[in-house]
Amino acid sequence: MNANSTFLSSANRCVVALCGAIASSLVSLPAWANPPETAPAELTQLLENIDAAASSADVDAVMDFYSSDFVHEDGLTRSSLRSALVQLWERFPELTYETELLSWEATETGYETQTRTTIAGTEAAPHRQYDLNATLQSRQRYENGEIVFQEVLAERATLTSGDAPPTVTVNLPESVRPNSRYHFDAIVQEPLDNDFLLGSAIEQTVSVDNYLDDTALELQLLSAGGLFKVGETEAREGDYWLSGAIVRRGGITIVTQRMKVKK
Repeated sequence: MNANSTFLSSANRCVVALCGAIASSLVSLPAWANPPETAPAELTQLLENIDAAASSADVDAVMDFYSSDFVHEDGLTRSSLRSALVQLWERFPELTYETELLSWEATETGYETQTRTTIAGTEAAPHRQYDLNATLQSRQRYENGEIVFQEVLAERATLTSGDAPPTVTVNLPESVRPNSRYHFDAIVQEPLDNDFLLGSAIEQTVSVDNYLDDTALELQLLSAGGLFKVGETEAREGDYWLSGAIVRRGGITIVTQRMKVKK
């Protein structure tokens, strides 16, 4: 890697794979929602058990909570989910998971829930250390104590490195219509003074392949205090990751946020 490039790690994108039940409150709760304080002990204990297994990086224990017929809106299968977990926990062996139940509903065979999860940890790297922080909101369905379905509603992951990585605020619509323009702004909050910024942005389709692959970003000198990009969505509906990397003297910040394209 040269001075004018950096890597968008798959860690920014595959944290969602850890959150089948273990995830921006901007997403509205469904009309059927029961408040979390009315949830049965069975459900709250299930969420706590999944958090504990994930925080212990026990992939076998986590996979025991997933049905053999598990379906994910992003296209993940039980097998690809396991691969994503193994890869992520090799890099971040001590991630912690804290799940907040936002709403729930009883079904004939289990529960349907919305949850918000925060994930935090540090990469086990000898040279450059990265800190990972992520927040996800998701909807999932349980049958007989197993996760059978999940959809990610909102997602943001941030990797930082260095003694003083830039503080970045992201402006991105939660959802846009097909064939429309959108703005992706990643704004550095600290004054530049005599410093300078390097940065790059990328849009990627949410897919199983992109969960697992690292992507090289070619950095460019930024003329303002952040990244300011205009994109245009395709005709089809789907989810996208918008990522921005910003480098300054004190460190690196890489942020990834999900945007939905729907009518």
